[in-house]
Amino acid sequence: MPRGRYSLHDPHDHTPLGEEHFSCAPGPSGWRYVSRLTGPDGDHRGSVDLAVDELGRPIRLELNARSWQVRGAAVDGVTWVRTDPTGTEATEGNVRAPAFTGTSPAFLVATARLLRLTPGAPATRVRLVRFTDPVLAPRTEDQAWALVGTATHSTDSGPLVVDEYQVTALDTGEVHTVHLTGDVVLAAPGIELEELDTPPSAFPS
Repeated sequence: MPRGRYSLHDPHDHTPLGEEHFSCAPGPSGWRYVSRLTGPDGDHRGSVDLAVDELGRPIRLELNARSWQVRGAAVDGVTWVRTDPTGTEATEGNVRAPAFTGTSPAFLVATARLLRLTPGAPATRVRLVRFTDPVLAPRTEDQAWALVGTATHSTDSGPLVVDEYQVTALDTGEVHTVHLTGDVVLAAPGIELEELDTPPSAFPS
């Protein structure tokens, strides 16, 4: 079960946004990721709990940020309930999309698992529902993912297979690179892996 820490920053001006302390593990029914978020001052600012099935579909999502909360799952596309800070009102949403996304590295791993891309194949288009910081407002976006290459690196604990993805935001045309190894993000815009206690878990083929 990998445990570690990501540092988070603004991908445009590199302003520090805090850290995400995480643990994740594959299981008999899929994969689960749990994390605690802290701000640059070390104060608690939220949490992520994401579980996906063996096909990468979200079977449970719970996000917390500054008293806002989202609970969601793959139902008729994806369905969610967003609760306001006072807890007196809740709004429901549904979009014909296969999965969620957001600032957490968990969503990059889950999307890669969902798409199961082949190196060198044409980019695959996917529609996702993003929950934006800091109030978890939902926004539908289209992305194109391509697996541009896979490299194997020697480490003290054995070979480390790193996948390089090219991700394009189709509304803006912005392109960025994501490096994954197993169920851990090595680097992505706004994300750096700072600590990892145990080697990444490999998904079953």
